[in-house]
Amino acid sequence: MQKLMSEIQQQVRTILTAPDEETARTLLNRVLQEYGEKAPKAVKVLEEGFEDAKAVLALPESLHRKLRTTNSVERLNEEIRRRERVIRIFPNREFTLRLLGALLMGIDEGWSSHRKYLDMDAYASWCKEQQEKLRQKAETWAS
Repeated sequence: MQKLMSEIQQQVRTILTAPDEETARTLLNRVLQEYGEKAPKAVKVLEEGFEDAKAVLALPESLHRKLRTTNSVERLNEEIRRRERVIRIFPNREFTLRLLGALLMGIDEGWSSHRKYLDMDAYASWCKEQQEKLRQKAETWAS
C-alpha cells in the first residue's frame, strides 16, 4: 500500500508541475485510468480537486511555483503563533483583531518595500495579453 501511495504522490507532483492545463489534464486522465481500481478514494479526491489545482496553470509560468505552494500562508500562521505565545492572554475579540490587523499591516509593509514575493509586472503583462486575445476573438466572432 505504501508503494502505491508513493507512486500516486509522484504522479500528482508531475500533474501539478505540468507547464499548462492541457498537459496536466492528459496526465490526470492517465492517473485516473491507471489507479482508478487500485485506489478509488485517492483518485476521487484527485479528480474533485483538479479544477482548483489547475487554476494556477492559467497564470504566467513564472508565478506557478509560488502560488502552487502554501509556504506564504504557513509562514503567516507561524508569525501569528509566535505573537500569540508572547501575549498568551487575549482580553477580548477587539484586541485580537487589532493585534492581527497590526501584524498583517506590518507584513504587507515589509513585502511592499523590501522583497518581491511575486513579480506583478509579469502578471500585469500577462493580463494585457489575455485581454488582447479576448478582443481579437470578439472581433473574429463579430465578423
